[in-house]
Amino acid sequence: MSKTCIVIVGPTAVGKTSLAVQVAKLYNTKIISADSRQCFKELNIGVAKPSADELEEVEHYFINSHSIKEEMNTAVFEQYALGKADEIFKANDVALVVGGTGLYVKTFCQGIDEVPVIDERIRKKINDEYAWEGLDWLQKEVKKNDPLYFSQGEIKNPHRLLRALEVKLSTGKSIIEFQTQEKKHRNFNIIKIGLEIPKEQLHKNINSRVDAMMKAGLLNEVKKLVPHMKLKALQTVGYRELYGHIIGDLNIEDAVEAIKINTRQYAKRQMTWFKKDEEVIWCAPEFDIVIKSIEAALQ
Repeated sequence: MSKTCIVIVGPTAVGKTSLAVQVAKLYNTKIISADSRQCFKELNIGVAKPSADELEEVEHYFINSHSIKEEMNTAVFEQYALGKADEIFKANDVALVVGGTGLYVKTFCQGIDEVPVIDERIRKKINDEYAWEGLDWLQKEVKKNDPLYFSQGEIKNPHRLLRALEVKLSTGKSIIEFQTQEKKHRNFNIIKIGLEIPKEQLHKNINSRVDAMMKAGLLNEVKKLVPHMKLKALQTVGYRELYGHIIGDLNIEDAVEAIKINTRQYAKRQMTWFKKDEEVIWCAPEFDIVIKSIEAALQ
């Protein structure tokens, strides 16, 4: 059997983690997370990391591997994940990549686009303005300066918007123009499995998960992170809204409802991203169905 990486994708709360643990145990292999927030040691409840039992059952990479104070981007992830895949392939023919961060998955599978040089003064000015003015200002600036990105990109993701704006103001080009690179060849096969459930069930899962996070102490976790709330890693659903509650902008009920709404919107954006990839094999998050799809693709 040639070396093969099984990539499991799908929206948040669809059941990727538990399903991936079962698949990894079947193939006696390890998991590389492709989640841009679960890698941070300081973020726990709000990013839905695998449970302690799941981490005990199967070794995971890119979980608790970095600090929120470290720079994290697709280039860092690509180097890290490819290195771990090489390690796994030394002992096993199969590796697993699991996650919902579409850009990380794309980067792992086909390489990273050219990275434009950013003027640090521009970066600082934009970040300072965003910290003061908020998301509405950022969206308006991107729409004015880079309408191409605004029409195609993630316009509710502050990290992506900040990146688009700094690229445009530093280079004069839309970040979209840097995203046309040809696929890099990987020295292993890739099978992409997408997990999908009815929208109503997904929304129910999301609402239940948010309620469980609150009961588990998410508000206290955010309170401890208040000194770091300006860091990019904390511009994350679940943390932003509760920070708004802490500083007095939202009551707790409205903050929790905002988390649910924003998580549902994020899940929709994830599905839009992954549905564009014609290589993804879509199926229900049931072990037998997923294994049949994998085995068929391996033949």
